[in-house]
Amino acid sequence: MQLSDFDYFLPEHLIAQFPPAERGASRLMQVGAAGIAHGWFRELPNLLRAGDVLVFNDTKVIKARLFGHKASGGAIEALVERVLDTHHALAHVRASKAPKPGTRLLFDGFEAEMVERRGDLFLLRFAGERSVLEWLDEAGRLPLPPYITHTPDDEDAKRYQTVYARDPGAVAAPTAGLHFTDALLEQVRGMGVQTHFLTLHVGAGTFQPVRVDDIAQHVMHHERYSIPEATIAAIRAAKANGGRVIAVGTTSLRALEAASQHEVLGEPEGDTDIFITPGYRFRVVDRLITNFHLPKSTLLMLVAAFSGLETMRAAYAEAVAREYHFFSYGDAMLLERADDPA
Repeated sequence: MQLSDFDYFLPEHLIAQFPPAERGASRLMQVGAAGIAHGWFRELPNLLRAGDVLVFNDTKVIKARLFGHKASGGAIEALVERVLDTHHALAHVRASKAPKPGTRLLFDGFEAEMVERRGDLFLLRFAGERSVLEWLDEAGRLPLPPYITHTPDDEDAKRYQTVYARDPGAVAAPTAGLHFTDALLEQVRGMGVQTHFLTLHVGAGTFQPVRVDDIAQHVMHHERYSIPEATIAAIRAAKANGGRVIAVGTTSLRALEAASQHEVLGEPEGDTDIFITPGYRFRVVDRLITNFHLPKSTLLMLVAAFSGLETMRAAYAEAVAREYHFFSYGDAMLLERADDPA
């Protein structure tokens, strides 16, 4: 398929720059065999049933963006992509000249050494007794997506994070989860809907543009995931008993499908570069809750694979016509699988 197959027109004013005034006060488009329906995210419980399993990504966004300078004086900007251990991280580094191994990078109150290049990334060793995560929490800036144009503030620190975020390591939020409140979670649990978690640390590659016309030539970025045994057991039980597995966000879906490439959930942790495009056969996920995605993006390709390309084209055209809000702080969709297994 061609990259142009996944393009659509989006007026700039529909890109949400701020979250809704209250968490969860967003619209919800339902897309499935019955067509397209419109409602509000708070009505989600009406669309669930006892025995369903909601699977959430509990990654926590870190303050991954750093500003500083080389010991020699040149300004630099670093975006930590992955924390490897207490003192090492892989990062994107922007500078007038790429730092060489041994270069000291000075930030606000601490420093790091560039150890080596690893492809497009730089291995940094953070000095001192404090951990990478501690330094980032003190001196870093929240890495809002490039289409959000304001400087991150205290409200972003709260709202660009899910209420169930637990495991720090993401440089972008699993945005479908931003709609959920504690009260909504309690409501669906009270209905007999199970809520379970996995962890996939979302990397900056989620915003990487596709630069080839033939999408089969695109090289997907890697992300680390881990799925607890309790989540695996709940999914297997739901499959055996007629329940539906509902992924909250494309990152949850990617982790579940990556774990099922050889047998259902047979690889509960690992690195994945799974690239889901139309024609992919889904093994685990029956429904998907997601936001609206960028034109020509790998995430738009994923939802087109899930619900059908023509269905997604129609849904996005209607979303634009009805002025839904798009992207991270925007509105949500509940999608049925094209083959409607449940």
